Amino acid sequence: MEPKTTILSTTVLSDNWGKLNKVKYEHTLPNGTVQIQEREVYDRGNGATILLYNKEKQTVVLTRQFRLPTWFNGNATGMMIETCAGLLDESDPEECIRRETEEETGYTLTEVKKVMEVYMSPGSVTEILYFFVAAYSAAMKTGEGGGLEKEQENIEVLELSFKDALGMIANGEIKDAKTIMLLQYAALNVFLL
Repeated sequence: MEPKTTILSTTVLSDNWGKLNKVKYEHTLPNGTVQIQEREVYDRGNGATILLYNKEKQTVVLTRQFRLPTWFNGNATGMMIETCAGLLDESDPEECIRRETEEETGYTLTEVKKVMEVYMSPGSVTEILYFFVAAYSAAMKTGEGGGLEKEQENIEVLELSFKDALGMIANGEIKDAKTIMLLQYAALNVFLL
């Protein structure tokens, strides 16, 4: 018997930047046992992220910006080093990540490669994140980056050696899951250390 789930009720707790619902549901297990459970589900939409790399220079482009939730959870400055990322809105993942890359880093990409799709926190968040990698060069730098003022973004663009970026995972300077995953992907598939 396949597990079966039936929604019994949904209550909207917040509908601001994303939607937070309290969901009561009935879940039938493979052995026929029926459980009634309640969970909160946060729907903020899906997103895309990308690691820019330069194999010749052995460098990657990352960003640094303030993330309020990390500050609430003990990050003294709230600053996070991350791969470029953004919400899909109504665009497809590749279109989104090309736009976000220009806005955040100032690079206009020629080719991007999708490498995986990941539920980042499936216990409470609906988001699927689409992961990309792309080679970059100085010739692709068409703007300053830094994000959009109308979105109140204040993003610092970082070009780091790949070796230093991996070291920042080990020493705790990089704690962002999507960034760690893409750097590890690059270690296995791009730079082959």
